[in-house]
Amino acid sequence: MTTELDTLLTALYVHIDDRLKTRRRRGRPPWLTDAELLTLAVAQAILGFHGEARWLRFAHAHLRGMFPYLPQRPGYNKRLRAALPLAKAVIRSLAADTDLWLDSCWIVDSTPVECVRSRPAVLRSDLAGWASYGYCHSHSRFYWGLKLHLICTPAGLPITWALADPKVDERQVLMAICDLEPDLLTARPGLLILADKGYIAAELDRFLAARGVSLLRPSYRNRGRPRPGEALLKTVRQLIESVNDTLKGQLGLEQHGGRTIEGVGVRVAQRILALTCAIWHNRTTGAPIARSLIAYDH
Repeated sequence: MTTELDTLLTALYVHIDDRLKTRRRRGRPPWLTDAELLTLAVAQAILGFHGEARWLRFAHAHLRGMFPYLPQRPGYNKRLRAALPLAKAVIRSLAADTDLWLDSCWIVDSTPVECVRSRPAVLRSDLAGWASYGYCHSHSRFYWGLKLHLICTPAGLPITWALADPKVDERQVLMAICDLEPDLLTARPGLLILADKGYIAAELDRFLAARGVSLLRPSYRNRGRPRPGEALLKTVRQLIESVNDTLKGQLGLEQHGGRTIEGVGVRVAQRILALTCAIWHNRTTGAPIARSLIAYDH
């Protein structure tokens, strides 16, 4: 296998078609299968096409050899929004198929996902009641949208993720994720989670300790003695920021274009799927850098 976009898309299609048999629908089979749909969505994210109309024009001109049938924009949008559960299943299947899946160290952090900028758009948005105003400390500004809470390995492989209201406490989201999928914790004895100061809470420490999980995060400056292992944390605390930068910079997370709950959810999943697919393929082919997208984004 080689690290080329065509090879990556072919391997992804074969993986989905072989391992994730989708439910057979009544009536005539679709001209674009679910495996082809998600492969097309991954290619869109990797090649940096944020608009679906421009992407489909490019696909009609350059990808006819790989996709015998390509839908129009309304059909593609409708199929993609309905494929959110399948996209989540493919992310998990690809991640579990790598040697990084059972890594005993996790990194957790949250990043803003802006959905609307102007006040009139906020008032008429279909995301009202789910999205809200939050504050981005990195850019020192307020935004209206959601927060992506991502748990990944130090190599950048996504383990699990969630979208939440920016006003919901990060610690509460982490506990909810652990409660929702307890098997992720039990499968990794002695799990260590690295986090920033936003996850400081005695309640969270007790919650994770009861499940055999250690949480390592920076201590406050007025703490007399540093926490054990804090020196290690300083060398790896920027890893999650680099993963978020890959999602936002190379995969266009901030230009997702979603306007509904299903639309935002599937477009975020589309970017995470593309990142997971690249790491999975790089580990399979023995590429030196697991999270590199340079071989695929052109």
